[in-house]
Amino acid sequence: MPTSRDLLARLVAFPTVSRDSNLALIEFVRDYLHDLGVACELDYNAERTKANLFATIGPSDRGGVVLSGHTDVVPADGQAWTLPPFELSERDGKLYGRGTADMKGYIACMLAAVPLFLQGNLRLPLHLALSYDEEVGCLGVRSLLAELQRRPHPPVLCIIGEPTELKPVLGHKGKLAMRCQVHGAACHSAYAPQGVNAIEYAARLIGKLGEIGQRLAAPEHHDERFDPPYSTVQTGLISGGRALNIVPAECQFDFEVRALPAADPQQVAAELQDYAERELLPQMRERSADTAIRFQPLSAYPGLATDPHSEAAELLALLSGSREFATVAYGTEGGLFHQAGIPTVVCGPGSMEQGHKPDEFVSQQQLDGCDAMLRRLADWLQGSA
Repeated sequence: MPTSRDLLARLVAFPTVSRDSNLALIEFVRDYLHDLGVACELDYNAERTKANLFATIGPSDRGGVVLSGHTDVVPADGQAWTLPPFELSERDGKLYGRGTADMKGYIACMLAAVPLFLQGNLRLPLHLALSYDEEVGCLGVRSLLAELQRRPHPPVLCIIGEPTELKPVLGHKGKLAMRCQVHGAACHSAYAPQGVNAIEYAARLIGKLGEIGQRLAAPEHHDERFDPPYSTVQTGLISGGRALNIVPAECQFDFEVRALPAADPQQVAAELQDYAERELLPQMRERSADTAIRFQPLSAYPGLATDPHSEAAELLALLSGSREFATVAYGTEGGLFHQAGIPTVVCGPGSMEQGHKPDEFVSQQQLDGCDAMLRRLADWLQGSA
């Protein structure tokens, strides 16, 4: 049977950048599982260019453990790779290629472990879940979770294999990404007071976001499990204006909120929108009735904060060999699984220090460690742990 390294080489060779299809990879996994006697369900997007995959090993009359990973990767374009990004390369025990850490290494270990799960009678089922478009807002997994919620026996626990260096992780922040479009009124800059400068009003909105961010950073809002220990707000993109001698009629900016699990990032958007409608729009419309400020959601996912005394945490401690539970700064699909009623933990091979960078890698040692963790899971599911 192929090893996790063998399977990683096959998976890396599929350039599943989020902007492109993941079907070739999904069909490879479907055929691999079919050859082992495991049936799969594919859940396609509306255009049928991408799909989630879900498979079950063991009894179907009860909930079980789901191993979950996303199949899409970030682009390699414009990065200074010294090795081919979509071909597995090895140097000094490190396996290079786009997605090796984030998170095809875990998927490879999942697939390599399937024969183990097939060897004995499982007292609980083992589910495999692969999703699309995680990197652009955790989009694909939502339809998969909606289907699982309709079933009489949905999974009772999920292990997401984002790269944590195999350390047990119980939490991460949630995220809200928004776009704000400011529509002002253009005029010659020599008569600037007659126009409505969209850039200047956008700047006031951005300043308001800064004030909200400072307030959220106050010590009374801290949760020391996270780094930084508070919810953050930042503006990442801005564009506007056509020429210096024209008062700009258009400006837009994108901002995000990275919120502690107990915080609601929508409150930041609501406060900004209230400020726009209560203070800015009346001033703008005194000069031009056609002005506007519009907000558009871009993406969002909830945070995760699994109880360290829960069954999910206890199993993760057993599998990882550690009770030193941690959190991560990046987001995962875990909050959505938890929101769907499936307690979730995060643990996988590799480090996000290598994720999204040129010459991304996972070490062979980390793959071996993940293989061992899944062997322990197989023993536990078979009742011998």
